[in-house]
Amino acid sequence: MYLGLTGGIGSGKSTAARMFADLGAVVIDADAIAKEVLEPGQVGYESVVNHFGDEILDSSGNIDRAILAGKVFGDSIKLKKLEEIVHPAVASKVSEIRESLPEGSTVIYDTPLLVEKSLQHQFDQVIVVLAPQSLRTQRLLDRGLAESDIVARMNNQATDEQRRAVANYVLDNSSSLETLRADVLKVWTQICP
Repeated sequence: MYLGLTGGIGSGKSTAARMFADLGAVVIDADAIAKEVLEPGQVGYESVVNHFGDEILDSSGNIDRAILAGKVFGDSIKLKKLEEIVHPAVASKVSEIRESLPEGSTVIYDTPLLVEKSLQHQFDQVIVVLAPQSLRTQRLLDRGLAESDIVARMNNQATDEQRRAVANYVLDNSSSLETLRADVLKVWTQICP
């Protein structure tokens, strides 16, 4: 079974993904793969550096994701260009991973842009993690993100209503980790009876 897992930045999507992994799901993390394809020597690195310039590099020659984010999240043309470079590389890597898995694996693709990129039709079921925007913002501030960065990223993401519209299951992550874990288990038992 191939499941899509999504939610806005700070919703707790990655926390839910870890909980599903603890229950036996194979989790493919789109963000982790996107980071990987931008490492030196990887397929996206040279293209991104050629397009955005050396000023996005840190002193070690790695892409500084905070600088790159600052360049693209306020500029839809630059963001589109970055996505044109990164998304095909991520999709290729995801296909590679899926092909290597044993048949019958329950795979969860953890991706923040499932709704924005209309990917819902690729999955057997879609799971959405939601939390109020004020709580998401506080979580991100606690992680050290600047409020202007948080607003820019949220403005580039789908709304909760758009996410709900494609969801087979909705996990409300506005309470405790124990409540989220119980809800994850409930969804898991429905998906994998």
